[in-house]
Amino acid sequence: MRVQPPAEGPGHRADGEAPVERFVLDFRTRSNHLAELRARFGDWTESIGTDDDTAYDLLVAVNEAVSNSAEHAYQPGVDGTVRVCADLESDGTVVVVVADDGRWRVPPTALSDRGRGLLLMRENVDQVVVERTAAGTTVRLCRSLRPRPADEGVPARRHGHEVLVEEREASVHVVVRGDVPEDAGSALRRSLLTAARGGAVPVVVDLAELGARCAGAVHAVFAVADAASAAGNRVVVLAGPGTPVWTALEASGVRHLADVVAPIG
Repeated sequence: MRVQPPAEGPGHRADGEAPVERFVLDFRTRSNHLAELRARFGDWTESIGTDDDTAYDLLVAVNEAVSNSAEHAYQPGVDGTVRVCADLESDGTVVVVVADDGRWRVPPTALSDRGRGLLLMRENVDQVVVERTAAGTTVRLCRSLRPRPADEGVPARRHGHEVLVEEREASVHVVVRGDVPEDAGSALRRSLLTAARGGAVPVVVDLAELGARCAGAVHAVFAVADAASAAGNRVVVLAGPGTPVWTALEASGVRHLADVVAPIG
């Protein structure tokens, strides 16, 4: 994955401060660097001063657009390129263009859970325009921004917990370490939902290394389990029996949506 030198964009931050730089990134389809792409794009949305909920919606839509290109634009084994460009327009609209130079293949029925990608894009941004030509496919995503409240943002992202995402062949494995108190739950919820692609991909959430302050983690797990259930999937949660998070999960009633099990070993 290669990040291009940014050029100054036409817009200003959502809070009216200095102009923002354009986001440009080349993604290699066989690199398995989606997590890095999400992190870099998340940093960019933070830099333009948007609120966390809008940033999450944009991240889901971009993740889906890139994933669809990586899966369907190129023949198996071909290492293609997907380019992601994002600008903040002067009217406060973020415009993201995801482009490939492959030829899209119709996904088989077995990949129907991935077919929710276009639906997820449309649910999370204001406009989705898909243009397919002989030269490739371009997906244009548009979303109006709201300024980030003064008490939201960087401090809320630093509650002392760490999220590690590993994309495996048939599922995504997410490890959460440290304390996740109530006020950190929304940030973790966004991380989990993004990793699970809105619930479309099976996910294992490993809470074995979670701290004693875990109320936010329980709410986040409930949200991703609910989204996964709606998509026909079931989240697996790993937690140590008798730990604070195990007790809190038992009390939350999340077992009707997720399998809560002890880690092996």
